[in-house]
Amino acid sequence: MMSEKYLIGVDIGTTSTKSVVFAKNGRIISSHSQEYPLYSPTPETAEQDPEEIFQAVISTVKEAVKKSNVHPEDILCVSFSAAMHSLIAVNKDGKPLTRCITWADNRSAEWSEKILSEMGGHEIYLRTGTPIHPMSPLSKLVWLQNEQSSLFSMTYKFISIKEYVFFKLFGQYVVDHSIASATGLLNLKAMQWDEGALNVAGITSDQLSQLVPTTYSLTGLDAGYSAEMNLPQSVPFVVGANDGVLSNLGVNAIKPGVVAVTIGTSGAIRTVVDRPITDPKGRIFCYALTENHWVIGGPVNNGGMIFRWVKEQIGSAEVETAKRLGMDAYEVLTSIAAKVSPGSEGLLFHPYLAGERAPLWDANARGSFFGLGLHHKKEHLIRAVLEGVIFNLYSVLLALKELIGEPVKIQATGGFAKSELWRQMMADIFNHEVFVPESIESSCLGAVILGLYSLGEIDSLDAVSDMVGADHYHKPVPENVEIYEELVPIFIRMSRLLKEEYKAISDFQRKMSSNS
Repeated sequence: MMSEKYLIGVDIGTTSTKSVVFAKNGRIISSHSQEYPLYSPTPETAEQDPEEIFQAVISTVKEAVKKSNVHPEDILCVSFSAAMHSLIAVNKDGKPLTRCITWADNRSAEWSEKILSEMGGHEIYLRTGTPIHPMSPLSKLVWLQNEQSSLFSMTYKFISIKEYVFFKLFGQYVVDHSIASATGLLNLKAMQWDEGALNVAGITSDQLSQLVPTTYSLTGLDAGYSAEMNLPQSVPFVVGANDGVLSNLGVNAIKPGVVAVTIGTSGAIRTVVDRPITDPKGRIFCYALTENHWVIGGPVNNGGMIFRWVKEQIGSAEVETAKRLGMDAYEVLTSIAAKVSPGSEGLLFHPYLAGERAPLWDANARGSFFGLGLHHKKEHLIRAVLEGVIFNLYSVLLALKELIGEPVKIQATGGFAKSELWRQMMADIFNHEVFVPESIESSCLGAVILGLYSLGEIDSLDAVSDMVGADHYHKPVPENVEIYEELVPIFIRMSRLLKEEYKAISDFQRKMSSNS
């Protein structure tokens, strides 16, 4: 009798790496995750140690396989998801000359502005689909070229964290179209490195990895790592795609008009189209999944991390209450916020504590409460913060609607989906039904589905529909919708009116930081 076959999905994230063993029908068999630090010696710096992340990949795969009790010979493939926009400079031996510069690093902010104003940045965006912003490897390369020129000239290749992992495992530099499409360097129509972007970055295509489809696989795993992970050297490693597009796949949001909304540490709104689309106003990204599946949308910096900030800075009493009652601190905070009526009695919160990507694309943006009065209490502040995160995501959706029309369905995922209050807020602010898929490992599941497709085990990515159901469903409440429709325009206008003041206050903050 033939034994059952399994697949491993690996998701290299910003704060941790997770490996999950799946059965072919999408059932989770086992998983293991490992966190690693983000190094921020200055407010603008956000780096990681590439070797710490590589070791996390090795150990999580090893532990997930061990927990599963699956025979290594029954593993069909290992397929990868990874965070976008990372950049590592390496020498000819593949040794890092820099740490892994993450999407959250803002040191190239001034150069991003110069690329837009002086170097044809908007035209580059229209060709490459990656908004000009410090998150983009293009901006990071221009910054390195101009401010760390000696290191820049010593660099053999500029790669992402996934490319670093694959080079260590197989000795080859390959980059999938999906990760490449988030660099600001890939011409989406030609599916080749964009010469204009390369010229601005000051590099040649030889300094980048070989472009491959997201279904591309490598075999011949390094013998040492094969033994360490307890995997056969012959098992295919599918390069996979970036975590954003795979999250859409993993929550069954790949049909036209189906929108995925994710709030984890950060957040994003994404939908799938059948060809590359960019926005004349430069508000959205366009990243590759396969040659017939392109994901467009907008990422936001400020998601669940804002709720964590509330917990740590103004929620100490609630944290103590949660400990005493044996509850989760976030549950206590949301129960307090639930006592306040929708709209927080006229209190708005702009959640730009970490600058912002979509829809503002302004690294200088800063957070603020607006409308604060003597009648407002702590519970109003907490609710306003939760609403502010959703207001901001809704403003991204408005930009997306200009390109795709009204969404057919909204699938909501991420840590926020555990909160009934937050889910209902989304339905009310979006004025749309919201479904919460039961898949909790969407990027890993997406990677595995792509792996099955790569191996010819499934004929279409639509097979995901048999693997993902729905756990929760929320309808908009008409009286709440009416309140939010009055507040959303104020929220959006204020963020636009404050653009010059964002620059002034962020300059002041940087000056004070450098003096301290």
